Amino acid sequence: MKNETYILERKDFPTLLEELGRRGYRTFGPTVRDQAIVYDELESVDDLPAGWTEEQDGGKYELRRREDDALFGYVIGPDSWKKYLHPPRQKVFSCAAVDGLITIDDPEPEEPPMAFLGMRSCERHAIAVQDGVFLDPGSADPAYARRREQALFIAVNCTNASETCFCTSMNTGPKVDLPVDLNMTECLTPDHHRFTVRAGSNRGAEILEAVPTRPATEAEVAEAERRIDEAAGEMGRTIETSDLKDLLYANLDNPHWEDVGARCLNCANCTMVCPTCFCTTMEDVTDITGKSAERTRRWDSCFTWDFSYMHGGSVRQSSKSRYRQWMTHKLATWQDQFDRLGCIGCGRCITWCPVGIDLTKEVEAIRNSETVEEAHADN
Repeated sequence: MKNETYILERKDFPTLLEELGRRGYRTFGPTVRDQAIVYDELESVDDLPAGWTEEQDGGKYELRRREDDALFGYVIGPDSWKKYLHPPRQKVFSCAAVDGLITIDDPEPEEPPMAFLGMRSCERHAIAVQDGVFLDPGSADPAYARRREQALFIAVNCTNASETCFCTSMNTGPKVDLPVDLNMTECLTPDHHRFTVRAGSNRGAEILEAVPTRPATEAEVAEAERRIDEAAGEMGRTIETSDLKDLLYANLDNPHWEDVGARCLNCANCTMVCPTCFCTTMEDVTDITGKSAERTRRWDSCFTWDFSYMHGGSVRQSSKSRYRQWMTHKLATWQDQFDRLGCIGCGRCITWCPVGIDLTKEVEAIRNSETVEEAHADN
């Protein structure tokens, strides 16, 4: 069944979740909570956001009812799969002194493998970016590697886009083009609700064989492709990427950084919702007796004052310098470190910025200011 396209009818969709449970997976996917579509553990298909979508723009996110009962008729919410593979808080180790001896505890118990249902193409690219950080042979994170190896990816191609999406500019969507275990497209008409589905791995093929499906017709495959193409034409943002590294390196002292710095609240929302940011800090806690201690790793952000603190003070003391560091890292120095961009065009940083700072517009402003300066120099 691998690489062949099948049809999974909506009425049979619950059997997919049931099969995942039988195979020992904890299934995580989209659900409605706290007026947003977030990722959480799913008990049944009823937990999915049937009939819900969202309206997004700079600094704006609002749930909306659809005119149908699509299960995946949204784009993306504030969560990403990063929180499961690279948790916000993770115990590194704990130790205790007993009778003069130091004992060290295993940092994490073994957990059931996870299945990620509803992964978008941009999110799959984000995981590939994090793989480059946490699976590097010289500095691999064993906890990340274990979760990543066991995780099952069930992707759903986007059939609509939001105002803050620009994945086509980053070549990361809307069609899933990186390896996943199952790749689905939801097709919904007034009289028919179905999913085209392809297995991309042996694990995926085994699961697909266990649920009711039938071979897809050429017309059904074409219909799914048409819906994906429509989403590609709905991008709310664009960004020119061909010269980003050189552009930003040449404009480290551009006056526009002062403008964006004056608007930035240094709240770190953009880094918390970003699916590729990986900065962390360590916290050490000792009990009152001094006989036991624990070290915890937690997410941190280059927007916090003390993130770059060294003896004598913070290296980046201004909002301007912190925003410049973040955007230049995403779009320029990341290429030097990992030979790729650190942005996947999901638009979360735009949507969840309280003041609506827009990465694509900031790049455009720097590009336009540089063009003006060059024109003046030529004159």
